[in-house]
Amino acid sequence: MGLQNAKASSVKRANILMLGLDSAGKSTLLYKLRYKDAFLTMPTIGFNVDMIDAGKDFTLTFWDVGGQKKMRELWSNFLEDTDALLYVVDSSDKRRLEESRREFELILKSDSIKNVPVVVLANKQDLPGALNAEEITRRFKMKKYCSDRNWYVQPCCAITGQGLAEAFQRVATFARQYSKSKETFTTLKEL
Repeated sequence: MGLQNAKASSVKRANILMLGLDSAGKSTLLYKLRYKDAFLTMPTIGFNVDMIDAGKDFTLTFWDVGGQKKMRELWSNFLEDTDALLYVVDSSDKRRLEESRREFELILKSDSIKNVPVVVLANKQDLPGALNAEEITRRFKMKKYCSDRNWYVQPCCAITGQGLAEAFQRVATFARQYSKSKETFTTLKEL
């Protein structure tokens, strides 16, 4: 019995915050990751939470927060204790690209997620005219905004699942490194 408990507590948990405009495909991505299935999702009012194992002793908790305008005002409440930010972009919606970039820039300016690693998912790659990862990297000025942190832009398609395994790996790796560095920092502070 005692051993079982000791083992359970060694499981590391990391919080992954999923943000992006409404209709970017956040909830669909999460379902696809979780159930290997694409569900018809409703606009998220509030947020969805899902835990997914990332290899042994490591569990990721995904916070998928609604992207409608009124929900975005609450985004900042979710930034605390985030180990990685997963920002989802509808690569085919050129009309709203600038709006998405502005929101992204605002989040990154927040002190709560200083140095937190970022994975941008260039979603909806299956749609005609979707911008590729290079294009999203450039338009979102990733090199400028993310110079102080680990970052990656992953092309993907939530419906087919293309690119999702890679995105998940990347997020898990970043979150693991980040939570380790946080522990080190805390230990140093206590010395």
